[in-house]
Amino acid sequence: MAIADDDIERIRSTVSIVDVVGQHVQLKRTGRNWVGLCPFHAEKTPSFNVREETGRYRCFGCDKSGDVFTFVQEIEHVDFVGAVENLAARAGIQLNYTSGAQSKERARRKKLVEAMQTAVDWYHERLLSSPDARAARDYLRSRGLSGEIARQFKLGWAPDDWDALANGAGIDARLLIDNGLAFTNRRNRLQDAFRGRVLFPIFTENNEPVAIGGRILPGSSDPAKYKNSSETPIYTKSKTLYGLNWAKGDIVNQSQVIVCEGYTDVIGFHKAGMPRAVATCGTAFTEEHVRLLKRYGSDIVLAFDADNAGQGAAERFYEWEEKYQVEVKVASFPGGKDPGEMAQSDPEGLAKAVDEAKPFLGFRLGRVLDGQVPQSPEAIARLGESAMSVVNEHPNRDIRKLYAGEVALRVGLPVEDLVRLAERGTRRPQVRVQQPKQRAQRRQNGEFVAITLLVQDWDAIAPWLVEALFADEVYRRAFLAVAEAGGEVDKSLEIADPEARDVIERAAVVDLEVDAEIEAVNLIRAAVRRELSMRRASDDPELIRLDAEARVRMEALGEEERSLEAAGWLLGWLEGRSEAREHGG
Repeated sequence: MAIADDDIERIRSTVSIVDVVGQHVQLKRTGRNWVGLCPFHAEKTPSFNVREETGRYRCFGCDKSGDVFTFVQEIEHVDFVGAVENLAARAGIQLNYTSGAQSKERARRKKLVEAMQTAVDWYHERLLSSPDARAARDYLRSRGLSGEIARQFKLGWAPDDWDALANGAGIDARLLIDNGLAFTNRRNRLQDAFRGRVLFPIFTENNEPVAIGGRILPGSSDPAKYKNSSETPIYTKSKTLYGLNWAKGDIVNQSQVIVCEGYTDVIGFHKAGMPRAVATCGTAFTEEHVRLLKRYGSDIVLAFDADNAGQGAAERFYEWEEKYQVEVKVASFPGGKDPGEMAQSDPEGLAKAVDEAKPFLGFRLGRVLDGQVPQSPEAIARLGESAMSVVNEHPNRDIRKLYAGEVALRVGLPVEDLVRLAERGTRRPQVRVQQPKQRAQRRQNGEFVAITLLVQDWDAIAPWLVEALFADEVYRRAFLAVAEAGGEVDKSLEIADPEARDVIERAAVVDLEVDAEIEAVNLIRAAVRRELSMRRASDDPELIRLDAEARVRMEALGEEERSLEAAGWLLGWLEGRSEAREHGG
């Protein structure tokens, strides 16, 4: 399967790489570049550069680079075709496949998503307008969920009928079954999977509907209060988070995500002005979820009951913090209220709970120490031991020592003793994060500046440059590739060898504020000096004359009126062209 080249170029020229990257990285304008923290490796100082004019990005920390298609491939973990399809969907571009048909797998996935979209729309329309959905509408209003909210989140209503969707939505039976929307009952009849429930459609981060969560109405005889879609070819619970499609922009802006337990909690955070909330889909919070969220933000606030998170959960959280360079915090809500309730009754308190969220270790320690006032020496010792057993779960010695000081103050034990305990810690495997491999960068000298200008401002510098100006072999090959491609980055990269490609990638994103003519003159002057220093003594009068002429012309490079003529002569001299003497007059 292949996609028409014209469609690929149309996407490249239509889609803004800054907009695409900006959905995953908080970018800040610096000169002509946009800069942010690299999404591909852990760093504290921004080294990830994006250049709109060239459509390229590059991280100067880990050397990841590419165009908008490469970025989507890396960040979404899809192949090239998947990246093109993703970007085409964003831009509303209809793709043409040169082989005549998509692969079976892609075609099947597309049909399943389209069928799910039809079901979501059908259920949504039932909620908004069907008489039998009155009780559902009343229930949602009682929870503070208005018609506007229902439309925003595409909430739906599944009628309490055996086969309302199967018979009314016009969806192929096989697609209904494969999407978990229906099943064949004992009478060999197609039966709806969701009946008599308010529905919460679940979307991918790219806004594709892939599953449904349903809740019964108060007074229902159904013992299962909540029901979620089973896993399907387009839906994996451990890799999906409800609300991420709506939340990701605010997550990037705030570098924080709030993880909830229920769908109404997510909606509640939206109502309270904190749209950076997501929820797990009837499963535990997993490493896959952390890996997914790390693309957008590094501060993870758990907004669900974490009281039962014991040592096993703690070890997982600490491992993820180290491995993905995130910080896991826990928000506590007064009176056992859930976020959905607080959004309606106390939105300011909800925001405060998030602002005051504690690091996971601090939360765990608080559960041991809060409210404890030991009186006897034995009770003090026991409380200190319990607290330090929690502190020593953490793999980082410095963090253990800091919390040991807090325990000492609250319990009344000598801080030196507890710090010694923290220094020993517990015997558990240390989490080792492989740091990105650093490659030695080539000097950003005048030759690199020239290639950068050639890529970014072809017309301004191309007439001044020839192969003989480049002493560095890699820069020379990079120049030849860019020159052959007429300054077009993508064509240059196709032509270039790996080392030259690396130079071109860097040149496409580096931010330079220089004068092209001055840089060209400096490069010519350096090349002339280099050439003269390499000359062997000669008795040839003509060579002696030309070398002397070169020195005179080199001085003329600094004179505004003679600079252009001198440069032309010197370029010819450097190239060894026979007509150099004619240029010199």
